[in-house]
Amino acid sequence: MNRFTSTGIRSSNASLLIFPNPGQSAYLWSMNKNDHRPELFIAFEGIDGSGKSTQINLLSEHLSSLSHRVHQTCEPSPGPIGRMIRDIFTGKMEGDHHTIAGLFVADRLHHLLNKTDGILTKMSAGNHVLTDRYVFSSYAYQGAHVDLDWVIAANSESQRILQPDLHIFLDIPVDTALSRLVKRREQLEIFETRENLEKVKTMYDLVLDRFRTDQNILIVDGMQRQEDIAADIWSAVKSMLDLE
Repeated sequence: MNRFTSTGIRSSNASLLIFPNPGQSAYLWSMNKNDHRPELFIAFEGIDGSGKSTQINLLSEHLSSLSHRVHQTCEPSPGPIGRMIRDIFTGKMEGDHHTIAGLFVADRLHHLLNKTDGILTKMSAGNHVLTDRYVFSSYAYQGAHVDLDWVIAANSESQRILQPDLHIFLDIPVDTALSRLVKRREQLEIFETRENLEKVKTMYDLVLDRFRTDQNILIVDGMQRQEDIAADIWSAVKSMLDLE
């Protein structure tokens, strides 16, 4: 396996890109972009407090500055099923882990398929879509509490309909995540505990390794400065857009 240098030179193995050195700031397991459409679908992943929202905003601004159309979205979605999930997370209603996993399956399908502002609708209109969470979040968060293979199977229709051109995982320690969450929120959600985030972080590591051979995955050191994280992300996205 050849190395992917900090200048972004592709290795001789076109199915795999990787940044060098044990102290690397980012590395990318990559195959090929979906060739049948010009729009990118990019999913940002990471434990709560990892900085996904900030990096989505920065990437959106960068793309927009180059006259690309961009739609930002998130999961749980703003739709009715997504609001139900948020009510469970904030303690307004009850729901066990299987229920939550099932609700995410339904919310994701609605997020993809609804004709008003669904992901497919936005992409058909010529937008790149940047989402704060997609299936890997279900695998990690729900897979931490119910059978992972069941969660993967339950989400298989979403994966069949639309697979991200790139999953971007922002990697930070649980202690840092909790510190950030406490500073920015008046009250933590019911699953934003050290015990749960440690389980989720472990599941993310398992999921990223499991899917690294058939999904495009960029792992970025989330402890860097925001602008350095954004630069690592842009290096990968730029190559998928064939920009100089």
